[in-house]
Amino acid sequence: MTRIALIHALAQSVPPINQAFARLWPEATLMNLLDDSLSADVAKTGLDACMHQRFMTLADYAVGCGSDAILYTCSAFGPCIEAVARKYPDMPVLKPNEAMIAQAARRGKRIGLVATFAPTLASMPAEFPGTVEVETELAAGALDALNAGDAARHDELAAQAAGRLQARGCDLIALAQFSLARAAPKVAQSVPLDVLTTVDSAVELLREKLAPGR
Repeated sequence: MTRIALIHALAQSVPPINQAFARLWPEATLMNLLDDSLSADVAKTGLDACMHQRFMTLADYAVGCGSDAILYTCSAFGPCIEAVARKYPDMPVLKPNEAMIAQAARRGKRIGLVATFAPTLASMPAEFPGTVEVETELAAGALDALNAGDAARHDELAAQAAGRLQARGCDLIALAQFSLARAAPKVAQSVPLDVLTTVDSAVELLREKLAPGR
């Protein structure tokens, strides 16, 4: 049976990706690794050598446990994930947003990128191809609301951020983090634009790589 290691930096990313696997690829065996200090530490230190080593240690552990692929669920650590992919070239090592970025680039020209975690907006726009323009908006306070158990407030703040991007001329909204997937219905109700999430596209890409034809 295919074993997928899911490496999380935010506890809020765990439920949406597990739910997506349950819907789209229930046969996969999942291994969830959470280090919720990563998100706080990267805001202080950036992607320094220590952060790279921590990502490598988590990846080595996942591989040692027999994982067939690694999916990272936080989008603020791109260079760290790329280093892991170079070390393990014979297995899928995916950033959380690879599939969504490709889909967004096919469907839009001016992409509105919403995040609740500021470092994501520092690293993720550079991952989009040069054929599109990326506008960014931080849903300030949304992650704190989610941490406090106020999911409705989180979703409302995400929708407000999407509305600001629409007003700036964006033709598509991309929700940058797995934890934002829950806000997609509220965002779609608030703006008359296509709304993409990272969760379903990531599962579908892994399934295509490891279980083609399913």
